[in-house]
Amino acid sequence: MKPLVSIIMGSTSDLPVMEKACKQLDELQIPFEVNALSAHRTPEAVETFAREAKGRGVKVIIAAAGMAAALPGVIAASTTLPVIGVPIKGMLDGLDALLSIVQMPPGIPVATVSVNGAQNAAILAVEMLALGDDSIASRLSDFKQGLKAKIEKANKDLAVVRYEYKTN
Repeated sequence: MKPLVSIIMGSTSDLPVMEKACKQLDELQIPFEVNALSAHRTPEAVETFAREAKGRGVKVIIAAAGMAAALPGVIAASTTLPVIGVPIKGMLDGLDALLSIVQMPPGIPVATVSVNGAQNAAILAVEMLALGDDSIASRLSDFKQGLKAKIEKANKDLAVVRYEYKTN
């Protein structure tokens, strides 16, 4: 099995957040890899990874980073693959990481999800993959239908909750 998605984080301290992306990709049966690479501590390894990812069959890269959050941008500068940035909450409630990832110069886009939004990063990666793969598109559709069913059930459950002044 070759990975279609690569999840990169600056250090394993990001794993508790990025585990949500791993679980979502696993649930949707998308082959993926997970590595720790640092834009500041291993810059050569990051550039090599980014340049070689496409040749290894990777289609989308999810890159997580906190604080200065350089990793997604450094990867995007060295590949033509789509890169999805996940700002990790640290200092300033993740605002520093969010702004670092979202403020990329022209020509080096990084799609960015919410702070600690690893699950949405995985879903966005799957949506990209689904454009060219009917099997993935079908699994994604089933997943989205499941979301709808959860909300419909929640609404039915709320209907039986009683309060003196509740009107529905």
